[in-house]
Amino acid sequence: MSITETHEELRFDDSLYIVSKTDLKGNITYANDLFIEISGYSEKELIGTPHNILRHQDMPKAIFKLLWDKIQAGEEIFAYVKNRTKSGKYYWVHAYVTPTFDKNNKIIGYHSVRRSPSPEAIAVISPLYHKMLNAEKAGGTQAAITFLENTLSQLKVSYDAFILSYE
Repeated sequence: MSITETHEELRFDDSLYIVSKTDLKGNITYANDLFIEISGYSEKELIGTPHNILRHQDMPKAIFKLLWDKIQAGEEIFAYVKNRTKSGKYYWVHAYVTPTFDKNNKIIGYHSVRRSPSPEAIAVISPLYHKMLNAEKAGGTQAAITFLENTLSQLKVSYDAFILSYE
């Protein structure tokens, strides 16, 4: 399905959370009511579909590589993500993504809880992602990762500390 992106932003209440679960390949296995509502897709359209159905073109692939590397290694991660709805609108989230483990400590899926980010965070993250996208266009995903690493190094802060500093 081809979706034309618009410049219309959706926001959701700060007290609400978008929740989803995926299998090991990133296919959606659970979506809460807010996720279904804001995405514009029906539950039937979402379940079994790759989570990247929501991927907005303004998102650097490098952020998703970082996210996947962390959760596949059994670690949690926080990230700011710009998503696209079925109607082409967009919405930002502050995501907390963590692996789900079975009783033998084997990763069996992933769980994400997302809340509405602060405007101050988006004012910092959006231009950073734009610069990362430019780096990706010029030199691929690794160039964007290098750009992010250099930016964090200049700020003398880790990725996690940087993301959490804008809560």
